Amino acid sequence: MHAKIHKLKGICMRGIRKDQITFTRFIAAIAIVIFHYGREVFPFNVEPVAFYLGNANLGVSYFFTLSGFIMILAYANSSKVDIAEYYRSRFARIAPAYYLALILIMLPIVLTGGGYDLKDLVLNAALLQAWVPAKALSINTPGWSLSTELFFYLLFPFLFNSIYKVRNFWLVAAGGVLFFSLSQMSHNYLLSLPLYKGYPSASHNFIYYFPIMHLNEFIMGNMAGLFYIKFMSHTSRANGLWIVLSVVALLYLMRNPTGLSLQNGLLAIAFIPMILLICSDNGLCSRVMTLKPLVYLGEISFGIYILQMPIQILTDLLFKRVGLLDPSLSFFGYLIILMAFSALSFEYIESPLRKKINGLRVNLG
Repeated sequence: MHAKIHKLKGICMRGIRKDQITFTRFIAAIAIVIFHYGREVFPFNVEPVAFYLGNANLGVSYFFTLSGFIMILAYANSSKVDIAEYYRSRFARIAPAYYLALILIMLPIVLTGGGYDLKDLVLNAALLQAWVPAKALSINTPGWSLSTELFFYLLFPFLFNSIYKVRNFWLVAAGGVLFFSLSQMSHNYLLSLPLYKGYPSASHNFIYYFPIMHLNEFIMGNMAGLFYIKFMSHTSRANGLWIVLSVVALLYLMRNPTGLSLQNGLLAIAFIPMILLICSDNGLCSRVMTLKPLVYLGEISFGIYILQMPIQILTDLLFKRVGLLDPSLSFFGYLIILMAFSALSFEYIESPLRKKINGLRVNLG
């Protein structure tokens, strides 16, 4: 197989590139923003839309699963992952927007002489907040998922080099499914224990935000990526109807409780077929989702996600100062500013810094 190397643009760095899946990140990111700040605004407060947006925080689970999938595609043509290069590229991907968000959220606190916990700041700066349950949601709340994602990134080269590339696919897949199943059982068992005190207790933060609790989502994404490479990467077809059915199945699982928690990756059983179908589609769905404006929205979705809280705080201060108090106008105004700022951040901060960081040479021996 000839290597296909791509510049740092789109959903993956090298290997197999699938632009049609990029736009789904934007959908998940916007749904999470609405979950946090727009659920009371029309039309998001009308059923059944309100129900699904009330559970849109499950989009983080989608991010974790998709991340695992994309990591496999990114190195599909590699015999091994160069650890130094990989860590550098992953840092270059998340650091510019992450630290910009941290600066923006601290700015009004510092300027107004407000108080903050130095430990919280240190943990967030080190991307370790998710490892301390009481601090998981500190400062910039969405940052907990990046703290978790960093854990996945640290593990991936060793998983890829020592297991995925040297072991039988079916043995690896069986191990991945077993780990997923044990994770689901553990998660639901912990929720049934008296020690679980509900939100916003430390026990809640441990069960819902601790990085190891979410590893199964990334691993299942890896399994889906390995499956795609082995069985689907050389074929494509018009999957429009099946994609619609996979989305319907996802919505059905969300709407009809199974008695099991969906917050720890259970929806991977719906996410994975949807991802595989979209990536192997060559019909109308693919043509629409690879339109440049939609791909670009997917490109800036990380900024939309990680910047949502600081931009909300800053726009709220601005709108109150100018007397804009209408909830609908405030939210949609905030959403426009968030998307515009995320685009500017992508063009003038994230992309340039990413190139500079990736130009560095790191030797890990």
